[in-house]
Amino acid sequence: MITAVDTSVLLDVFGADPRFGSSSRALLGQCLHEGRVIVCDVVVAEITSAFPEARAAQDALARLGVAYEPSGEDAAVLAGVAFAAYRARGGKRERVVADFLIGSHALQHADRLLSRDRGFHRTYFAGLTVLDPTA
Repeated sequence: MITAVDTSVLLDVFGADPRFGSSSRALLGQCLHEGRVIVCDVVVAEITSAFPEARAAQDALARLGVAYEPSGEDAAVLAGVAFAAYRARGGKRERVVADFLIGSHALQHADRLLSRDRGFHRTYFAGLTVLDPTA
């Protein structure tokens, strides 16, 4: 079982978020126990920006056992198509292409996505199984 993980869940764990940290940590642990856990380019970039040094972010991901898996062109194209559909439906700028890259990466490279989703990924990436630590 391969699980892609979204930035929000990792930040919950790294920052010991008082509201979501415990549930995110528990579900991430379950996913690690059940198989590989991967992140895409966007998640690596977003996590790196939250650390004082890039190496610290890479070390933190490695200590957790989370591996980097490049998105690739197919996932990028899928993200663009999904973003265009979102905008055509009247989607506001509150969502950015990065959100769609995370979903498309999960659909292309994993069996499921661990994310505080609230329906977004399920809407634009049909067939993607989403695990939500807030559920």
